[in-house]
Amino acid sequence: MTIATGSRHDMAYIVEVAYGTTPSTPAFTPIRHTGTTLGLSKDAIQSEELREDRQISHFRHGNKSVSGDINFEFSFSTFDDLLEAVMCADWSSASGDATLKAGNLAKSFTIERHHEDIGQYLRSTGCCFNSMSLSIAPNSMVTGSFGVIGKDFALATTGITGASYAAESTKKPFDSFTGTISVGGSSIAVVTALELNVDNGLEAQYVVGDATTLKPPLAQSNISGSITAYFEDQTLISKFVDETAAALVFTLNDGTSNYSFNMPNVKFNSGNPEVGGPGAVTVTLDFIALYNSGISSQLEISRDVVN
Repeated sequence: MTIATGSRHDMAYIVEVAYGTTPSTPAFTPIRHTGTTLGLSKDAIQSEELREDRQISHFRHGNKSVSGDINFEFSFSTFDDLLEAVMCADWSSASGDATLKAGNLAKSFTIERHHEDIGQYLRSTGCCFNSMSLSIAPNSMVTGSFGVIGKDFALATTGITGASYAAESTKKPFDSFTGTISVGGSSIAVVTALELNVDNGLEAQYVVGDATTLKPPLAQSNISGSITAYFEDQTLISKFVDETAAALVFTLNDGTSNYSFNMPNVKFNSGNPEVGGPGAVTVTLDFIALYNSGISSQLEISRDVVN
């Protein structure tokens, strides 16, 4: 008996023209990933009818919910389409140096999971990218996760007729010790962790007569995160104490290309150095990125090909 293994699992996506409909003869793009929970769940509808024998006589499946996370190691150009999806906008240029800002363009995708060792396909349609997280920590790759909400789900044992698959990117993942971080225009060299979160507030929308969701409308663009740093002076925590807005910029570099994440108007809403023992003291500052008229966005991602 052959059982599925994660080492033989692959994923791919195609942008949909019509929400929830996979294009004919789709040209799929691979999704490099470290794991995923994307799949189908259903609400449970149980009868409340009272019977003299105390038994439950009726049970039905309710609304379908396609959702889950796609975990990844972040690398240059590999996730540019998915960055567009979660930022709800297009890059300023399709190739080369470009910028990406938060917008109002809602895209949907068909995402195919393929368990190659057992010949099984799991296809989720109407997938919208609701959230993204990036995590930077010492001595590690830069990791992240996309949160997905979808419309419907299907099983298959064969590929889609006429489907093609692009070659997988071979770009190396970004590491945590090659980039830079600055707050208020000053470089910070004592940061031990940085987290960035993008959330579009998507929620499934159900109607009578259909167990699947309508295309979820975009809610507010919420961009937040946290910085953890060694406590050496008042520079960082004073921005929380005094409610001072500051620019937060961090850059990831793989030696040939980089991304810069620019948030010109950040406010910190925590910042207490906590002592838990004799070791080094750190302080974690949660932040929220606010709209800035200079870039017309809370966040601007710059894509730069260095060489």
